[in-house]
Amino acid sequence: MFRKISGHWARVELTLAAGLAVAVTLLILLNVVTRSAGAALFWVDELAIYCMAWMTFLGASAAIHHGNAVAVTVLADALPRSLRTLVAKLVDVIVLGFSLAMVWFCWRWFAPLDLARHGFDLRAFQGATFNFIYAEPTTTLGIKKAWVWSIMWLFSLGATLHSVANLLESRGSAGNSQDVA
Repeated sequence: MFRKISGHWARVELTLAAGLAVAVTLLILLNVVTRSAGAALFWVDELAIYCMAWMTFLGASAAIHHGNAVAVTVLADALPRSLRTLVAKLVDVIVLGFSLAMVWFCWRWFAPLDLARHGFDLRAFQGATFNFIYAEPTTTLGIKKAWVWSIMWLFSLGATLHSVANLLESRGSAGNSQDVA
């Protein structure tokens, strides 16, 4: 069940990442055209950077599901098959630990309970916590950076889902695709 949900979520992540890759390309093209015409749109640079960041985090999460993230396998390749499976499971446990730590850090950073305790009053929240995550605007777009940073939640939760699915999979880590037929 987890593997199926993970697969569906990975498809959503890759679809969004592909759309963002197209957006980055179009934004850079727009930037080139407007700058050469002498009418630069400065917000285009910032939006392209945010699209690239979102694309990267979505792709990284999907890579955990597909097991095709960048990896150094010199040690694992030298081990017998049974030990490779054990090392792959250990890697999955480490990825799960990292993912859960990211969820915890997002929880602490965004502080949703503190925000709710202050009645979603941003001034009261900021005064009590000195956390300005919901107030800081982007440089040229003027939107709240919390919207940009929300990709951290999506990455953390997606990576957690994918790593749990990898751990529960009986054939070992999805990361060792050459051993799995």
